[in-house]
Amino acid sequence: MQHVIVIGGGIVGLSSAYYLRQAGYEVTLIDKNDLSDNCSYGNAGYVCPSHFIPLATPGIVKKGLRWMWNSRSPFYIQPRLSKSLISWGLQFMRSATPEHVRNAGVPLRDIAILSKKMYESWIGEPGFDFAYEQKGLLEIFQTDEAAHHAAEIVTRAHELGLIDTAFLSAAEVKALEPHIHMEAAGAIWFKCDAHLYPPKVMQQLIAVLKAQKVNFVLNETVTDFDIRQHTIKAVKTDRSVYTADHVVLAAGSWSRELAEKIRLRMPLVGGRGYSITTEDPKFRINYPAVFVESRIALTPMDGNKTRFGGTMEITSTNTPPRLQRVQGIIDGVKRFYPEFDIPMPEPDKVWYGFRPCSADGLPYIGKASQYKNFVVATGHSMLGMSLGAGTGKLVQELITGEPLSMDITPFDPNRFA
Repeated sequence: MQHVIVIGGGIVGLSSAYYLRQAGYEVTLIDKNDLSDNCSYGNAGYVCPSHFIPLATPGIVKKGLRWMWNSRSPFYIQPRLSKSLISWGLQFMRSATPEHVRNAGVPLRDIAILSKKMYESWIGEPGFDFAYEQKGLLEIFQTDEAAHHAAEIVTRAHELGLIDTAFLSAAEVKALEPHIHMEAAGAIWFKCDAHLYPPKVMQQLIAVLKAQKVNFVLNETVTDFDIRQHTIKAVKTDRSVYTADHVVLAAGSWSRELAEKIRLRMPLVGGRGYSITTEDPKFRINYPAVFVESRIALTPMDGNKTRFGGTMEITSTNTPPRLQRVQGIIDGVKRFYPEFDIPMPEPDKVWYGFRPCSADGLPYIGKASQYKNFVVATGHSMLGMSLGAGTGKLVQELITGEPLSMDITPFDPNRFA
């Protein structure tokens, strides 16, 4: 039986381990922490074919520069002398073109639809019950500029075959949330989208993998690789050495440093997000929603919870959290739902985590061309949970040599080499 080492215990790494174990491989998963609270736990829980526009878009750089001086802004890049950040930033600016946005639509649509199909295949399987619901997603806007952009997105969604996408007037969107006072000019309703409760899917997936005899090596940091004849023979940690027939790099925001050890240039930075989750809230919402101008996401979860999340803070992974950014989330919610009085939580009630952001807003999925047995699966930015199950399936197909479920050429990890 061939042995695969998966580096990283987020949703992408766990999903890869799941499908590889189903395919008959012996699997060892290595993570530097204990899997209790990584980036996959605190996200909005969206499974969203609607998100076919990459992070690198025209105008985002200009907005980012304007927002840099606002500690509560939705998008922030911490100025610092960093060769890797400068390299990422230059490539990000080159990628932020209308042509790139248009070309990214098909692959992002395809992997999201694949991933949604994979999650739905888990429902009913022993050990899985993760509060999956398909109600769609509202993208609510307030300004004429955002309304114009929303109309263009609906047109593009229909071009991509997402025909269950509708442009709603102010009255129509308010009718979907009749018990909430809403400041909205209209919305897009992506009826194709679903959502789940991230802690449940993570905990249940870990339990299923343990029952299937996947070996978990936790609280060990990968430090290097044993390379011979263009093959990764072993993975070295700060405690031991593990031999392997195949290696999967799914280490999220820490993937770039590990890729550099095998001379793979893969521009990637950590984009920190924050979220707070309330139980039995006074004001309940029927539908998950994104507030366009404030870039805040709200999700009703698991029957009695509401999660509020947002911000993209490009900073080093050892920078302490900036809790004023949580106040920015609270203010952004109140701008759209004025009756929502969300108190500033205690620091230990705030979740934050780093999303791995590629230089063009597309994930890195594929084989590293320099090596015979090294597969990369990272760089999903804010779409890690949404694309996690589908990415795991693609990783399994890459290693087994089966026909791929979709064309992954745009996700080539060597594209910036």
